Amino acid sequence: MTAIVIRPATNADCERVINLVSTVLAEFQLPFDSDSKDADLKDIESSYFEAGGVFELIEDAHGKLLGTYGLFPLNDKQCELRKMYFLPEIRGLGLGKQVLDRAVEHARRLGFRAIVLETISVLKRAIYLYTRFGFVPTTMDHPNARVDQKYILELAAAGSCS
Repeated sequence: MTAIVIRPATNADCERVINLVSTVLAEFQLPFDSDSKDADLKDIESSYFEAGGVFELIEDAHGKLLGTYGLFPLNDKQCELRKMYFLPEIRGLGLGKQVLDRAVEHARRLGFRAIVLETISVLKRAIYLYTRFGFVPTTMDHPNARVDQKYILELAAAGSCS
């Protein structure tokens, strides 16, 4: 495996991100919804950065897109981990934990006290990663074809040990 680069996305990356997300979803027979659930990918800068969040790409040294993740502000205390998708070739290499560490660092720096995420039970490896990392199940508001489980990670106050 070549070196990995993690960098902020721009709107110039939207088409590549949409292709990656739809490819990973199709692998698990899940729908891509460009009009609703995935509409945020049409304008990453507005959906994430202008809203006070983060959206980053995981690329190889040659610029091939390998994965994505975003933090979307829900309110002043909580953000949502969204669009954390990796191509099969980088799964199982420890990048999931690295990306979650990075997401937590961003969330704390932005002043959030908790990260929530919604997922679907078919994504067993992802759920295993989230729960090993410390996310715990919480009440699911509106289950649908793409999400049937919700998790939360309470962030320790700045300066405390975790």
